[in-house]
Amino acid sequence: MSGGHFDYLQYRIGEIYDSIEEVIVKNKVEVDSSEHEKWDYDENGKLYPWAKYHYCYEDDTIEKFKEAYWKLREAQIYAQRADWLLSGDDGEDSFKRRLKEDLEELEKEKQEKKWVRES
Repeated sequence: MSGGHFDYLQYRIGEIYDSIEEVIVKNKVEVDSSEHEKWDYDENGKLYPWAKYHYCYEDDTIEKFKEAYWKLREAQIYAQRADWLLSGDDGEDSFKRRLKEDLEELEKEKQEKKWVRES
């Protein structure tokens, strides 16, 4: 069966945390000049300050984005495991075992995570 109880909507959570991660890694990273659009310039042809970076959030805001990223990752794990249990793919014992394993793996990732921009 491989799930389906939630119509696979738990994967949308992944799309959300992927978007949040993009903000984290691109925050205060300058936009390549070739990426500027015509509306990035004022009437005198000067680049608006906000257009210089992909995102320009304060550090404490980015820390909240990081918290959101990890909470969403955890939520997706719970949704996936519940989905498999409710769909009959897992029994209660395997649900609990797999949930524990997934959360332990997430904790390892959290300890090792480096927020770097991909080239």
